[in-house]
Amino acid sequence: MSRVHLVLNAGSSSLKFQVFLDDGADVPNRLYRGLFEGLGTDPHFRVTDHDGAPAGEERWPGQGAFGFEEALAHLSDWLGAHRGGHQLAAVGHRVVHGGPHFAHAVRLTPEIIAELDTLSPLAPLHQPRSLEPIRIIARRVPGLPQVAAFDTAFHHTQPEMARLFAIPQSLTDAGVRRYGFHGLSYAYLASQFPKVDPRLAHGRVVAAHLGNGASLCGYDAGRSIATTMGFSALDGLVMGTRSGAIDAGVVFYLQRELGMSADEAEHFLYTQCGLLGVSGLSNDMRVLREAADADPGARRAIDLFVYRIARETGSLMAALGGIDALVFTAGIGENDAETRAEVIGALRWAGFELDAEANRAGATRITRGEGPQAYVIATDEEWTIVREMRAVLGAETAH
Repeated sequence: MSRVHLVLNAGSSSLKFQVFLDDGADVPNRLYRGLFEGLGTDPHFRVTDHDGAPAGEERWPGQGAFGFEEALAHLSDWLGAHRGGHQLAAVGHRVVHGGPHFAHAVRLTPEIIAELDTLSPLAPLHQPRSLEPIRIIARRVPGLPQVAAFDTAFHHTQPEMARLFAIPQSLTDAGVRRYGFHGLSYAYLASQFPKVDPRLAHGRVVAAHLGNGASLCGYDAGRSIATTMGFSALDGLVMGTRSGAIDAGVVFYLQRELGMSADEAEHFLYTQCGLLGVSGLSNDMRVLREAADADPGARRAIDLFVYRIARETGSLMAALGGIDALVFTAGIGENDAETRAEVIGALRWAGFELDAEANRAGATRITRGEGPQAYVIATDEEWTIVREMRAVLGAETAH
């Protein structure tokens, strides 16, 4: 029976997971990648092996009571029964918010879990979901090591000016500041920069994590200098259902003129805006692309998405003092050649020259010429988590 490390990434109605062999290798050896989706409605489990071949699938139609608890129990049984069985050595978790203090991954204890729970007001839609699987595992297998890796941690290298709001110091001291998110994705990209092009590791880079959630990060020599998400994951770019940056006065308008409560306004800005709200059609870029020629709303949503990416890239260029490279990643960034082409077209003024053939072919480098270059690098947040988990557990063993 092999010992394995399990990495969990909890969403609102989904639970992504990856399983890595606990063999001490420098490069984590992935055995399985899988997903539970439709939790609470129509749960669906599927998993692939390290080559991407299907390794298991199951559905529970209409099982509204099937949530994280049932998903984790099923996954434990599946791992125990598959290919002679796998014994869990440790579990790593993506935790959205680490607050002002957690700048690195940590071994979870009851005290740390309680402290992370106090950060829920900073990420009310995400933090409780991050902590739920942690509590379930702590109750079911109390001696199993668990490690939290934080989406905010990578951005702790940002200078003070990049983190501050123009508010009284008392509020800043209370934790009202810019944190930034998608840090596990950006940390993975930084680890890949030297392999793709050594200039990325030492230069000024803007990375575009473009998916249903979207943000940009400005790197200087692989360190985060500025990012578009701030106090919450609502800030910055247009996203699938989130508004992105919006005048705070709009929130007051929603409350005063439309009678929304604070919770209703928050739910509206997180779930009914973005590409979905502008298009009136869908939050899925694939659907919008198919409809764009005939549907003005779909075209408007795409154009706004691209405009804001280009505009915020200019902002990060100012923070970096220039740009040497642009990197696309995540679902849209990795797979939508049209969006990449439109963004690069909007940044011609900065010296980018699209290589249309390379872009259509999904090449790693999609520009040419002597100016700054653009690349496509697939992200892997779970790979980052297992590396950080091993570092934490290895440091404990060393002491």
